[in-house]
Amino acid sequence: MSSKIIVLMGAPGAGKGTQARLIQERLGLPQISTGDMLRALAAEDIHSTQASGMLISDDVVIEMVRQRTAHDDCRGGYVLDGFPRTVVQAEMLEGLAAAQGKTLTPILIDLAPGILKKRLTGRRNCPVGNETYNVYFKPPRVDNVCDIHEVQLVQRADDKVEKVKVRLDAYEQQTAPVVEYYQRTRRLEVIDGDQEPEKIYCDVEKIFKR
Repeated sequence: MSSKIIVLMGAPGAGKGTQARLIQERLGLPQISTGDMLRALAAEDIHSTQASGMLISDDVVIEMVRQRTAHDDCRGGYVLDGFPRTVVQAEMLEGLAAAQGKTLTPILIDLAPGILKKRLTGRRNCPVGNETYNVYFKPPRVDNVCDIHEVQLVQRADDKVEKVKVRLDAYEQQTAPVVEYYQRTRRLEVIDGDQEPEKIYCDVEKIFKR
């Protein structure tokens, strides 16, 4: 069984979550999504911070990752989606990987800023079945109505234009240095994010199986 930690990187909207789910389904590595874990928390200050588009403190996220990856299902490796987002977190992950006896494989899904903005601001979800649409790339048959459940689609609070700007600015200021961190150590793998999800997955799988 693999002992790799796959670190999926990229700006919001690059498709990290989709790839993490595919890897979990096809390679059997659990997806560790800090975004999902944070959304599940009831703490009001965390929800308020997420709604504003800002990043949660390193201490909170680091402890969550440490506890989650101590579970038995992570023994053979796992996929990190949304972590590390700062250089401090990246440095912490180095220590955690060493303690767990695992190697790090950072993969950047690269996408132009203009496409990222359309992916995020155009995203709409069905409140019944959680189907996802995009007004630019995958619109529903009837404007703002789910094709399957015929209910009004909704837009996540952090996908609104003003919040997207905050999220992308935060990525550039805090997360982009993590990309440089992995570049300096000659471990970063870069994949073109402007492809179909299946093609991106094939590229990810090739890297994983080296």
